[in-house]
Amino acid sequence: MVTIKDIAEMAKVSRTTVSRVLNSSGYVSEDARKRVEKAIEETGYIPSQHAKSLRTKKTKIVGVILPTIQTETSSRIVTGIGEELSKHGYEIILANTNLKKEKEIEFLELLKVRRVDGIILIATNTEPDLVEKIKDINIPLVMIGQAVDGVMSITYDDYNAARELTHTFITKGYREIAFIGVDETDRAVGYLRKKGFLDEMEAHGLKVNEGWVQEAIFDIDSGHDAMERILSSPSVSDQKSVPKAVIAVTDRLAIGAMSYLKKEGIRVPEDMGIAGFGASEIAQYLDPPLTTVDNQNEKAGEKAARQLINRITGREYSEKIVLNYRLIWRKSL
Repeated sequence: MVTIKDIAEMAKVSRTTVSRVLNSSGYVSEDARKRVEKAIEETGYIPSQHAKSLRTKKTKIVGVILPTIQTETSSRIVTGIGEELSKHGYEIILANTNLKKEKEIEFLELLKVRRVDGIILIATNTEPDLVEKIKDINIPLVMIGQAVDGVMSITYDDYNAARELTHTFITKGYREIAFIGVDETDRAVGYLRKKGFLDEMEAHGLKVNEGWVQEAIFDIDSGHDAMERILSSPSVSDQKSVPKAVIAVTDRLAIGAMSYLKKEGIRVPEDMGIAGFGASEIAQYLDPPLTTVDNQNEKAGEKAARQLINRITGREYSEKIVLNYRLIWRKSL
């Protein structure tokens, strides 16, 4: 029988380190953790306290992989997941990737080693390596925010939300509209929201100035910098044309853009209208309050957890669910 001592000797670490890896408690260096996990996988070592779960083949644990713990979107989704899972006696293991794509694959493998019953992935991309790993681990999994063939998903209606938001800007008299997006490898937030904006502009015969479409990352400072680049673009610098509105793909980016406008003495909405996505709590307390898209993040978490449990327990589940959205109109436009 393999013991913790054997694992420690194989991995060249202390028994305390092995215990920390098994229980996800205390600090363990990345190198040491990988050696321990490799030894566990090679030997098939199973801690005695998990014997019951092995007999039933159920651990009553669900792993949740999230891109960052710093955003309200992630917080609301996890709240919804936790509330639904607790009704059914499941516990959560959280894994934060800090927006590092390679960590998604790493955590999928780690959760497989931990023998979780299922995984919920708040996804930021659908790249082939990630999709291959999802299918390779052979564990029930639900993606939130992205859709992939053959994988359960809860998604938002990003394209139509962006089109409707843009349409409303146009009907309110805005014609010169800028856009702050993110990397298009994030198909939902980066590609579909941008496509919705561009398609609606084209439908109204409105041209989009290339310098007015800027890419950012998911933080406030990046929104500030993107707004600065828009207002420093050649057409603005040459005073040939100036945007009268800006759509940002997250509230955090919109907040950053607003901070730059305020610093430059540009009034919202008198000089420039602005809107975001996310319905963050702080959005309603800004000056002026921010127009935003509510994607019902807590409901996404609840539905993802419910569908995952249904699949784990052999009940009927939905392969794809697309959530409705609502536009919240405030004084920023």
